Amino acid sequence: MEQTVIAVAVFLFTYALIISERVHRTVAALFGAAVVLFLKIVPWEAVPEHLDLDTIFLLIGMMIIVNTAKESGLFEFIAIKTAKFAKGSPMKVLLLFSVVTAVISSVLDNVTTVLLLTPMLLYITRLMEINPIPFLLSEVFSSNIGGAATLIGDPPNIMIGSAAGLSFNDFIFNMGPIAAVDLVVSLGLIYLLYRNVMRVNKAKRDRILSTIEGLNEEEAIRDYGLFKKSVTVIIGVVLLFFIHDRLGIEPAVVALTGASVLLMWSRKDPEGILERVEWTAIFFFIGLFIIVGSLVETGVIDVAARWILGYIDTTGEALVIIAWFSAIASAIVDNIPLTAAMIPLIKAMGSSMNVYPLWWALSLGACLGGNGTAIGASANVVVLGIAAREGVRITFMDFLRVGLIIMLTTVGIGLGLLWIRYIGV
Repeated sequence: MEQTVIAVAVFLFTYALIISERVHRTVAALFGAAVVLFLKIVPWEAVPEHLDLDTIFLLIGMMIIVNTAKESGLFEFIAIKTAKFAKGSPMKVLLLFSVVTAVISSVLDNVTTVLLLTPMLLYITRLMEINPIPFLLSEVFSSNIGGAATLIGDPPNIMIGSAAGLSFNDFIFNMGPIAAVDLVVSLGLIYLLYRNVMRVNKAKRDRILSTIEGLNEEEAIRDYGLFKKSVTVIIGVVLLFFIHDRLGIEPAVVALTGASVLLMWSRKDPEGILERVEWTAIFFFIGLFIIVGSLVETGVIDVAARWILGYIDTTGEALVIIAWFSAIASAIVDNIPLTAAMIPLIKAMGSSMNVYPLWWALSLGACLGGNGTAIGASANVVVLGIAAREGVRITFMDFLRVGLIIMLTTVGIGLGLLWIRYIGV
């Protein structure tokens, strides 16, 4: 009983520190993990059982690939090409950048995607002399929606896929159509809310087009050899993700193989590449997995599952509750610890119902709930931070007024599609 109280107290205390941001979330997670390990709530020999190595190594592999490809100028090349294709139309810029952001976020980490594309988007809107806020908000929403589409697009999906044994194709088949519909709907809502901002006369549009045409995407490529090698490896990795389950290879192995091949082929200094891996995020995961493991070891998760099952009679009820709970919670707290806490809960519910649809409800809520507030997802914080440094201020309430509409609409649509598919009309 005493260990159970301590495990719950450490879990809640860690959450409180993460929400308050008084200390870095990685420090909070490692401190909590150290406490439960020191007190032997999680026995040292049981640590490997609770560490999700598939998630950890998949993230490391993809971060190495992205950091190596970044040195070639690949992402700046894509941004300039996209701007030119829009031909000076603000609406086309918004549409194309949103689609590019969603697509890249579905195969690479969404934080990395917005880090690379946001400065270029700010530059283009400055050239066009238009309000950048709708473009930045659309980029955030598109990144989170695109990340929901695949196994590797957003950390919660990586965690869910590893825990439930779901393949890359499972996510494409189940979450891909939802993400596509939600992306179209979110762009429509952005247009309705900001249509007056995106109107420019022909003279201004011609001037904008002339400036954009003056940009040379070829000059953005800093290392053409690395550029070609990066594109080849990324395409190869994505193709392997589609067939990894048939080959019997884990996604983490695919990512690590791609990373090692690109490092070997490019002959780039590994020290510089590895220094830019988000080790703080990796150790955050490690600490979090151990803390959640303490709840498993003490039986808290099983008790919570039985309590919830006392109020839920059907898979349909569980589908609705998990989707909306995870969405609302993800708008308030980080979706990574939320997902880590929900995974063993859903596993425990498998003794009395079919939990397969519930994994998609969790993915839907955890990924798209982040669109609700300015702190709901890491990509939100990154984009707003870059904008602030460039003199563009988006307040918490500015974001909330639009983000809440996007979140409620996209989660509602996604839940409806899941209900039709798995529960029936």
